Amino acid sequence: MSVHTATLGGERYRFASLARLLAAASPERSGDRLAGLAADDARQRVAARWALAEVPLAAFLTEPLIPYESDDVTRLILDTHDRAAFAPVAALTVGEFREWLLSEAADAPALAALAPGLTPEMTAAVSKLMGNADLVAVARKVRVVTAFRSTIGLPGRLATRLQPNHPTDDPAGVAAALLDGLLLGSGDAVIGINPATDSPKAVRDLLDLLDGVIRRYAIPTQSCVLCHVTTSIDLMASGAPVDLVFQSIAGTQAANASFGVTLGLLDEAHQAARALGRGTVGNHVMYFETGQGSALSAGAHHGVDQQTVEARAYAVARRYDPLLVNTVVGFIGPEYLYDGRQILRAALEDHFCGKLLGLPMGLDICYTNHADADDDDIATMLTMLGVAGASFVICTPGGDDIMLNYQSASYHDALYLREVLGLRPAPEFEAWLESIGLLDGRGGIREVEGHPLTAIGRGLAA
Repeated sequence: MSVHTATLGGERYRFASLARLLAAASPERSGDRLAGLAADDARQRVAARWALAEVPLAAFLTEPLIPYESDDVTRLILDTHDRAAFAPVAALTVGEFREWLLSEAADAPALAALAPGLTPEMTAAVSKLMGNADLVAVARKVRVVTAFRSTIGLPGRLATRLQPNHPTDDPAGVAAALLDGLLLGSGDAVIGINPATDSPKAVRDLLDLLDGVIRRYAIPTQSCVLCHVTTSIDLMASGAPVDLVFQSIAGTQAANASFGVTLGLLDEAHQAARALGRGTVGNHVMYFETGQGSALSAGAHHGVDQQTVEARAYAVARRYDPLLVNTVVGFIGPEYLYDGRQILRAALEDHFCGKLLGLPMGLDICYTNHADADDDDIATMLTMLGVAGASFVICTPGGDDIMLNYQSASYHDALYLREVLGLRPAPEFEAWLESIGLLDGRGGIREVEGHPLTAIGRGLAA
């Protein structure tokens, strides 16, 4: 285990391990403070960053933060590492890697080729040396394109997840939120419902509801009911219309076990979903959600800071070439990300690390009602992530999820972002919006009274 040192203002700082160094170099956040991992003060944090800048990138291949023998995520990271892809940056330190990422040499093709050669720990380390603007500047150069019935991640596009949740899964309530979102041009990434229960019948009813709407109106999108992966496996075996398999994942074996998940179980689900062949323009079939603090909340972080553990979750996601990866950045609560400033920083870090690792990253730009955040924080995060090139964002009716009881972006927020940044929906979905008369000729949404889509509400409420 290596020891790292730095001298700042005549005082010598010592960090007993690479994990301790990464934690001390992290921007302030309440979760690391809760875990006893945060830097003692700003001076120690700066000293840690000086020391981290001198660490060779290759050190992350020889000094695992969590032992290889006891953690399957560590084994996944190291066993699948592509040394040929890593070669262009193999001789760099973390600080030199930062400078390279910000240079013209790190263009889109170079970053795409590099992705298999990077480990999550490398991306987390370099993010700790970067300002918010740096994270935006690098992430926007990366494009990761995936497809099922719509194509996600193309330049100049911003997709959305339409989230029509309801506290009792009432079809009329779901229909109202679904109709609202479709009429406002939302839903090209996925129409995704968090069910009130994980019972197979309730999930099957919601799957049938969404599949019926998608088929009846020939909507080029995909549905997902966010149940546990074992429920999805059973439903696929019984012939349910499963488009995407969802699962929350984390960055350690123990944290995934707390979710009731193993890599073998995800392998089984991935194979089953691909075998269905329900996609029309692609067959990316997995949808993952993550969030800083999940491993700590499960007591499964192994003394590693929450942002680095979060980045390790992206190695799990990368194994399955997913359609969507969503960091639910403010959902876990102020115990882990205290206020709007910490949530914004985490959002930019997660997006940056995921993109560098080759993932189609989107965000639920959100906060819980007991966090020190408000709607202005949502607007700031939404704008910065739009500039950074997020593949998609989550949208809820009025920005208020009445089932999960948290605040997120709204359908109108997505329209704002598309307008001010000149972004458009996924191409297949955009063509569908135009075909049903909802586009105004300038790429915006036209207000239409009595549109045929309103039959969704009448039919499901009956």
